[in-house]
Amino acid sequence: MTDHSRLDEVTGTTTVGHSWDGIEELNTPLPRWWLWTFYACIAFAIGYVILYPAIPMLNSATPGTTGWTSRGQLAQEMAAENVRRAPMLRQLAATPLEQLPTKPELMQFAIAGGGAAFRANCIQCHGTGAAGSAGYPNLRDDDWLWGGDMASINFTITHGARNPDHDLTRMSLMPAFGRDGILDARSVADVVSYLRTLSGAERPSTASTRGSALFAANCVVCHGAGGEGNRALGAPRLNDRISLYGASREALTATVTNARSGVMPRWGNRLDELTIKMLTAYIHSLGGGEAVPAAAPSPTVANTVIAE
Repeated sequence: MTDHSRLDEVTGTTTVGHSWDGIEELNTPLPRWWLWTFYACIAFAIGYVILYPAIPMLNSATPGTTGWTSRGQLAQEMAAENVRRAPMLRQLAATPLEQLPTKPELMQFAIAGGGAAFRANCIQCHGTGAAGSAGYPNLRDDDWLWGGDMASINFTITHGARNPDHDLTRMSLMPAFGRDGILDARSVADVVSYLRTLSGAERPSTASTRGSALFAANCVVCHGAGGEGNRALGAPRLNDRISLYGASREALTATVTNARSGVMPRWGNRLDELTIKMLTAYIHSLGGGEAVPAAAPSPTVANTVIAE
């Protein structure tokens, strides 16, 4: 192979011997510092492959002579963290739920742990800020379906809502007044008119007057005469402007017509008791937590199925 390289008179550098349309490429050597850096990287790579897991195999990677793994390091750090937290966890486990607010340091520890558990398990439905959305309760206000005290929140987290495979689950059932033919379309509209007067969204009218009579005949047994709700039955309060599925005329018409049956998973079979206790503390701390239950929680009463 003929060597066509030559010395470029202007730069004093030889060419590579190639020419494209009269344009030649100079054979400029790489800077010495770059070459030494490149060689150092090669040496480092060889050393890394020898010392640490590096080359992928069929089911694993080459282990390396040090035996180090990122998973092993994580396990060590987690073990050290568990040792550090163990005294507080033991104290938390030994403290009855109702006494937790009387111990500020322990309560803050539980809230921090509960926040982590909430972000891992609950934000998919309730949102990162626990403000909820249509069909998913806002946990920051004081409008509770089954109670906002520590014991009630703990019970709801543990047993969930409307879990058909669990006897202690929170359970309530609203009739589908329109779909099941209990009320015709006009009667549903009248009831909706009355509901909106309860919340102050509409002014009283002839339709709301008719709806009041229908409400008294069909809804008072669960929601109360003034729409104040009934936590023992899981019947929501209707005389405020907080509505789980929306308070517009369209949303209320859909609710009265077809009813709602939202489901919350029961976490008692997924999380340990201590994690649920910390979740309880976190949710209770968000702003709507109550000191005492509005009505003493009773699994027998609280899980009664209302069918009219």
